[in-house]
Amino acid sequence: MTSARPDADAPLPDHLRYWALRRPQQRAFSHVHFPDAASEGLHRTLGWRALDARARAVADRLVALVAPGDRAALVMPQGLDYAAAFLGCLYARVIAVPLFGPQLPGHGGRLAAVLADCEPACLLSDSTTAIAVEAFVLDHDLPVVPVVPVDQLPLQRFAFDEVETAPAPDDIAYLQYTSGSTSEPAGVMISHANVVANARQAIDAFGVDPGATTTVGWLPLFHDMGLVLSIAAPVVGGFPSVLMDPVAFLEDPARWLRLLGAYHGTIGAAPNFAYDYCVARTDPAVLDELRLDRVRVLINGSEPVRSGTIDRFHAAFAPAGLDPATHAPAYGLAEATVFVTADAGATPPTTVVCDTGALAEGRVEVLQDAQEAAVLVSCGVPAGQEVEIVDADGERLPEDRVGEIRLRGPNIGRGYWKRADRAFCDPQGRLRTGDLGAVHDGRLLVTGRLKDVIIVDGRNHYPQDIERTVEISVDVVRQGRLAAFGVPRADSTGEQLVVVAEHRRGAEPTADAARQAERTVRAAVSARHGLRLGALLVVPPGSVPRTSSGKVARTAARARYLDGGFDPR
Repeated sequence: MTSARPDADAPLPDHLRYWALRRPQQRAFSHVHFPDAASEGLHRTLGWRALDARARAVADRLVALVAPGDRAALVMPQGLDYAAAFLGCLYARVIAVPLFGPQLPGHGGRLAAVLADCEPACLLSDSTTAIAVEAFVLDHDLPVVPVVPVDQLPLQRFAFDEVETAPAPDDIAYLQYTSGSTSEPAGVMISHANVVANARQAIDAFGVDPGATTTVGWLPLFHDMGLVLSIAAPVVGGFPSVLMDPVAFLEDPARWLRLLGAYHGTIGAAPNFAYDYCVARTDPAVLDELRLDRVRVLINGSEPVRSGTIDRFHAAFAPAGLDPATHAPAYGLAEATVFVTADAGATPPTTVVCDTGALAEGRVEVLQDAQEAAVLVSCGVPAGQEVEIVDADGERLPEDRVGEIRLRGPNIGRGYWKRADRAFCDPQGRLRTGDLGAVHDGRLLVTGRLKDVIIVDGRNHYPQDIERTVEISVDVVRQGRLAAFGVPRADSTGEQLVVVAEHRRGAEPTADAARQAERTVRAAVSARHGLRLGALLVVPPGSVPRTSSGKVARTAARARYLDGGFDPR
């Protein structure tokens, strides 16, 4: 081993080994557990040497069980053992598959499908979930493979210490399974070079000062943003990471806010709905306890980022010292490891008021009055990569023209696992994102998903814009719990618009109220979008399909509608 700083493209284990030698006792990763509602949080912390030792213990077990290039699936709760298991896979040159335990409600089918697809040679778990994992495998007729409780592995002088065959930059480090918002989940092959490049891009984009930065995250580690922000970037940059469980956040979002203020220079990330959730579920009496003046960056990596959410969040937490400039709208996707662009700087986020008619025709035309317009939030500039907007033929479009977003950079994954026939990059080597957007004043505006666009009478309509119109038109609808999509007309002459919306909890509408809501929505959609609403279905809470990252799964909602699977109320 050497104490020299690893090369820029060195794999994550080299960086971990460096910090273990250079700063052995310094705080590396912490996990905060909340055993009950009254708990202020129990902290468990590992220094760099201890984290490295635990990762090596995992690697030592893996090299005795499986071969380099085999897959090891992480089916365990969020925490320090998860981080050690992931890093141990990379040490052993085993392809990690970040997943979740069978205890996550509502996602057993997805877990089984991913395990069948990646064909793991072993399953990494912990002593609290190993029995449940073994039962899950049997219940779903999956191949029986060793289940390794990583928290029971001995810490000693490892045989792995003598293994000097480091992974090559292009070797696959892990499979990042997409959340399935538009299709069946697919595993993106992320190389060792990809993840380190993206970690560096994030560090540069968000102005990380390794000597004065701590990431505080509740995002699941089996998702791209949680994995890169809470594990990869801290290991590359040598700064601390504080983890908490997503359920702990959902139980009380003030827990996350308190942790953000517990350290100087904190960086956090969340999807758009989580910022609204913080506003709705945080007791104003808690504001006096918060130190949000210590926050450096709050990343909003949603589809879409909403200006109203940003305004509400800052209005609610300004008394706690929150600087409006901390909010950083960002764009990313698993196929690019995660981070692509970010609007992070010394000023609050930028919004662009667009003419909806021009937007439907593929142009960005700026208006002064936002009353009858689409308000788009800038997702900033590329982070160490190239972003191009192209037309249907792949030709580059000028600024203020809407087209598909395509990318080129060292963070672009190697393709989809076992899906060589599925298009990933175009002939020019640019990643096909499937997302639509435009560049305005040098900054990226994301307008929607290509597969989600509703085409009626030759005009493009973005479902999130229609969903927002429905939300502000009637009180019965739950915010962020609806899906707009197109379905074939009965006469086969094109598509018609359908909206499936969950009603608010405790406010089940009568039949008359549901009909009145449909009339109101029909008028609003006609006036704002020039569209005729085919149907509004008001359904019980929990009915609209969502991905494991909380996004509305519009393709799944459309399929369920066509199959008659919704039970309207």
